[in-house]
Amino acid sequence: MIDYRELENLLHLKLSIDFLKRNKICPISLSDGILKVAISSFEGLKAAKSLGVELNLEIEPVLTDEREILNAISWLYDATTRTTLQEVESLEEEKLSLEELSEREDIITSEDSAPIIKLVNSIIFQAIKERASDIHLEPYERELRVRYRIDGILYDRLSLPKKLHSPILSRIKVMSKLDIAEHFIPQDGRIGVKLTDREIDIRVAVIPTQFGERITLRLLDKKQGLISLSELGLDEEGEKRLRRLISTPYGIILVTGPTGSGKTTTLYAILQELKTPEVNILTIEDPVEYELEGISQIQVNEKAGLTFASGLRSILRHDPDIIMVGEIRDRETAEIAVQAALTGHLVLSTLHTNDAPSAVTRLVDMGIEPYLVSSSVIGVIAQRLVRRICENCREEYDEDPEVLKEMGLKKGIKLYRGKGCPSCLNTGYWGRVALFEQLDFDEDLRRELIRTQDASILRRMAIEKGMRTLKEDGILKALRGITTLSEVMRVAGR
Repeated sequence: MIDYRELENLLHLKLSIDFLKRNKICPISLSDGILKVAISSFEGLKAAKSLGVELNLEIEPVLTDEREILNAISWLYDATTRTTLQEVESLEEEKLSLEELSEREDIITSEDSAPIIKLVNSIIFQAIKERASDIHLEPYERELRVRYRIDGILYDRLSLPKKLHSPILSRIKVMSKLDIAEHFIPQDGRIGVKLTDREIDIRVAVIPTQFGERITLRLLDKKQGLISLSELGLDEEGEKRLRRLISTPYGIILVTGPTGSGKTTTLYAILQELKTPEVNILTIEDPVEYELEGISQIQVNEKAGLTFASGLRSILRHDPDIIMVGEIRDRETAEIAVQAALTGHLVLSTLHTNDAPSAVTRLVDMGIEPYLVSSSVIGVIAQRLVRRICENCREEYDEDPEVLKEMGLKKGIKLYRGKGCPSCLNTGYWGRVALFEQLDFDEDLRRELIRTQDASILRRMAIEKGMRTLKEDGILKALRGITTLSEVMRVAGR
């Protein structure tokens, strides 16, 4: 029988609830450097030993009923909010008069003792600690669910009582300077967080749902968000091709892929590579995600009439050499971008398409004449993000022969995966890397675009000319032990 009074003494260990849930194990007491861990299977024993190594403690396994273990994990899951639950009744009366914070605050050293402030700070700090890119606070009929997106995958982190939703929402609205009394229209804001030597920019989005306002926080680390061209994940040949493409003095270069596929990161890496004292670079973005020294960045403000199209038109009056447009969303923006490219400017932008050849046909679909697209677009980079294998637990394994056959691989090749460890929260992955597909336009492709505007024909021609597809780039990264074959299939198909 698990003694919950003993569990109270284990909260300082900073246990990964996700790791405990996955392995159905739970520490139950600590005495004289020996940690008793409840397990229900042999697999649990291995996980318990791994936990002992991580915590630098000797492990004593205790065979326990699985249901009892899961109940104990649930108790630990909610323990961090227990004090808040006891104090929230008095706080709810004051929720509209929460002290407004300065634009920047240090969430580690904050001395404010209000329990909701502590809870919100803890949710944000833990997300940063776990390398989350987004925090989701989702209200339902009886609970407020907190989820983190880590390496592109959502994980449950907290299940809070529904009555905490209102004070948490009010706190976040105050921090991001949103209208605390407005509950029926979407709102957007931002919070600046200083964390020792790091600065985190948090984008806040609030939207009304059936059970109350849902909150999504996007975390942008100002240091980690900017990487160089050589850090994008290209191999030697791929990097040479990209450098050759961006050295072209004029034309349009498109980066394409779904939301969250790293397009902005790639564009920023290209801009930093092109930035020299001899060139004038301006951008129009929505939003400006990271500040680039030596580059004039313009934030879209549709309420004030500053759109991608109007901003791009104004940029052309400022003697630019290189222009970055955050996204080509409409015909007007596309027309101005094409004219800019045809008049001697290098234009970088993004589109949402599944592969590189589809990007140029998308411009045609927007109403741009095929001959103008073929004359202005010089290259397209399609990309997706896959999870990296955790280096602490990477191992070789034998893949199912049917899967190998389906992916065009031979039996006996070396493939890798992460077996799972405390460092990667037992997922087997740590961080992400991009898969790339670069289409360079030559005269044959230009003629074909004017003739047919068929993305499938353009794709076939590009492959015949040596274009490496997203799937092929993924397989090469799997063979090098960077990612897994299952990740490649997840994002690039079979």
